[in-house]
Amino acid sequence: MSFTVKKYHLAKRTKAFKFLIDQLGYSMKEAQKLIDRQRVLVNGSVLMKKSAYIKGEIGIIEFVPQTQNLKPFFQTDTFALFDKPSGVLIHPRNRNTEYSLTHEIKYLFGPKANITHRIDKETSGIVIAAKNSKTEREIKLSFENREIKKGYLAFVRGKLENELFIDEPILKNRDFSEVKLKVYIHEEGKPSQTIIKPLHYYDDKNITLVEALPLTGRQHQIRLHLFHVKHPIVGDPIYGVSTQIASDYLDGKLTDQERIDYTGAPRLMLHANWIDFVYQNRFCIYSQYPFADDINLCQKIPL
Repeated sequence: MSFTVKKYHLAKRTKAFKFLIDQLGYSMKEAQKLIDRQRVLVNGSVLMKKSAYIKGEIGIIEFVPQTQNLKPFFQTDTFALFDKPSGVLIHPRNRNTEYSLTHEIKYLFGPKANITHRIDKETSGIVIAAKNSKTEREIKLSFENREIKKGYLAFVRGKLENELFIDEPILKNRDFSEVKLKVYIHEEGKPSQTIIKPLHYYDDKNITLVEALPLTGRQHQIRLHLFHVKHPIVGDPIYGVSTQIASDYLDGKLTDQERIDYTGAPRLMLHANWIDFVYQNRFCIYSQYPFADDINLCQKIPL
């Protein structure tokens, strides 16, 4: 399990914040997060009010990191780079999530360590983890200011011969009653640009290996932009398939074999391949994972 309840006995009626900060050593921000996330129990009930007084049996639901022995392939005293496998979550979805990259990072570097950015569960490749709160804040700020550049590799359907500059606004979907896409192209969306460079065409499978360079950082940007230009990513069960197939996938009804039959691969064929950033020094680091070899996982795409 990822979480455990650590119990304390409080004999004297005390303000909740005072107990968490003075007696358990949490900072004000940490104490507030604990209460906001409903991780403080008073005599078995969730504490809802930050201003409440508490007494009796106090339970603190604590995150207990698990390890699957995933090691960073590059690190300094302040941050580490991981090659996240496809299928691994960045953060726990809920208290029943048994493993995520956050588990591994906190297991290796302690409770102050954290992820600085996100990639999708099914996307493999480079993720930066900060070993302390200061580094986390500073690297996240660099992402927000678009000072960090990233390059991705992807296998896409069909033959792509020329470099593309895709400049299409992306809007978050607010109505999932008919369309299952999280985002879609819409004139009212946020400006979004991606450069796509063809690298190699696999004639026997009708698949092109491309490099994708996102100039903006919208959710599902590369997936949606490639789908928009009619070269969806191989293995994508949402963009590039029918609404029914996407719905079945999201509802957990699509079998492994059905996914391969409909999408051409058992996973999303998108990989965060390199990252270029400055943190005390300049770093331009490439993934150690041989993504090009995953062409062997791809099925032939019909012409």
